[in-house]
Amino acid sequence: MSEFSDLTIYFNGDFIPWDEGRIHCFTPAVKYGAAVFEGIRGYWNDEQEKMYLFRLQEHMVRMEISQRISRFGEVIPAQQMCDATIELIRRNNFTGSVHIRPTVYVDGIGESSARGPLGCFITAIQRGTAKSVETGVRAQVSSWQRIADNMMPARAKANSNYGNARLAAVQAKQDGYDAAIFLNSRGKVSEGQAMCLFIVRDGKVVTPTITSDILESITRDTVITLLHDQGYEVQEREMDRSEFFLASEAFFCGSGAEIVPLINVDGEMIGKGEPGPVTREIQTIYFDVAMGRVEDTRGWLTEV
Repeated sequence: MSEFSDLTIYFNGDFIPWDEGRIHCFTPAVKYGAAVFEGIRGYWNDEQEKMYLFRLQEHMVRMEISQRISRFGEVIPAQQMCDATIELIRRNNFTGSVHIRPTVYVDGIGESSARGPLGCFITAIQRGTAKSVETGVRAQVSSWQRIADNMMPARAKANSNYGNARLAAVQAKQDGYDAAIFLNSRGKVSEGQAMCLFIVRDGKVVTPTITSDILESITRDTVITLLHDQGYEVQEREMDRSEFFLASEAFFCGSGAEIVPLINVDGEMIGKGEPGPVTREIQTIYFDVAMGRVEDTRGWLTEV
């Protein structure tokens, strides 16, 4: 029994109790990390008593792309996973915000080159917003290098890629920091561990390009869109490590992380060493949109 034993999960076409969700230890998913996944937020609106899934379709389409990049022999379609996710949220009767984890994996007993058969599952657990969204985090530029596209394509949200992020995160925690920042093989800033990043410099917002070995983040795309709406100039370009010390503020973003102020890098304060006004503004707008407090003009919300 676990703390989630009362929940239902989606597993290969069926809805089953949490504790019955198992795959065999000999699958390529277990042996080689042959799986892709997504992290999706569902936001509960107390006033409306409704759940809003944020950019569900875009996440599931990206999972189709991850399956193709990972050379799976077939693709489990986005719409199937969207429909199953909506039904899963209904069946669990959540009345609080949730984090959803859909996964497609290589099943069976194949070796490292196996492309199928495929299995899939979706879990959802209640999860609120972390304290770090309010307080900010201290980060370390990691000694671990971000994986390169001709090594392990980072734009695929593949389970195997996250060994890279894990090593950086463990090092950062052991060295007394909250998070890690990767440089890529060209020595340019790439992303945080499992988070994209932005800085504010001379009134402009800067973020590394999608060719900087980052995950093509849906939250990053959301933030860029919302910043443009507010009249900010956003520069997508290569970024040097030293630019952190020229920035007036900085922040991480991701579906799980949400919008997290970055207040210190390598022991040096960013700006005043506290969350800045642009960060606070984009946090407010982001949560208003994601929680259905304002009109959804872009079709980003799926109501359950």
